[in-house]
Amino acid sequence: MKFAICNETYQGWTFSEICEDVAACGYDGVEMAPFTIDEDPTQITEQQATEIGRTAKAAGLEITGMHWLLLKPPGMHLTTPDDDVREKTGDFVRHLVRLCAAMGGKILVWGSPRQRDIMEGTTKREAFDRAAAVIRGVCEEAGTLGVTLALEPLGPAETNFMVFAKDTVELVRAVDHPACRLHLDVKAMSQESDPVPQIIRDHRADMVYFHANDSNRRGPGFGETDFVPIGAALKDAGYDGWVSVEVFDYRPDPHTIAVKSLEYLKKTFAEAGAI
Repeated sequence: MKFAICNETYQGWTFSEICEDVAACGYDGVEMAPFTIDEDPTQITEQQATEIGRTAKAAGLEITGMHWLLLKPPGMHLTTPDDDVREKTGDFVRHLVRLCAAMGGKILVWGSPRQRDIMEGTTKREAFDRAAAVIRGVCEEAGTLGVTLALEPLGPAETNFMVFAKDTVELVRAVDHPACRLHLDVKAMSQESDPVPQIIRDHRADMVYFHANDSNRRGPGFGETDFVPIGAALKDAGYDGWVSVEVFDYRPDPHTIAVKSLEYLKKTFAEAGAI
């Protein structure tokens, strides 16, 4: 397994400063949120993306991919009945696919809970079918560029669509494209009735990417979530991909979050025999 951290953790830092610190902390990669590059990600060029990849590589890091895809610009939505909005959303994510590939990234984590919620007056089946069509269309281009869409269940506290891992796998099956897989996030899995390690084992065949955080939305080791059984489950699942630290509470500071999260992950995963 390789370890990464999300770049928005370092609010107010330049990307070169982020890369320097992330590498010094001992990470292997960095995960990008498009809105941190430009408030309007439609304006990001492939040339800019290529330069971001070069900056990361110069620091000894890989770009793992992107997440928080639809936060900005406003107006994107996956399941809306508005055909024009869905078409615009698909076009925008295809733009992100090209940027991701230019950076050297391989994964687009499809989270963005508010931009996929089932709207009033829409049935779950209608939302499901619309989402499958949009994602399948994006996968046609993503697959040719070596980029995978990793669909992220986010739990009932955040969304009413792609809520649990089993729901999300149903959508992966409906999309039926090799560039569409499952992403799992510890904070989100903590909202499910089954234990996190069981969810990992149950969905080992579909999982392509993994976010490490505590159920309290802070970094691994900053709360009560025990990562020893999580590491053991990843080992049992044969998972050898990225484990990326994603936090939503930036206390006390980026460097401390990065250092302590990685120290804790390496300690607990070693105890589990996962690394």
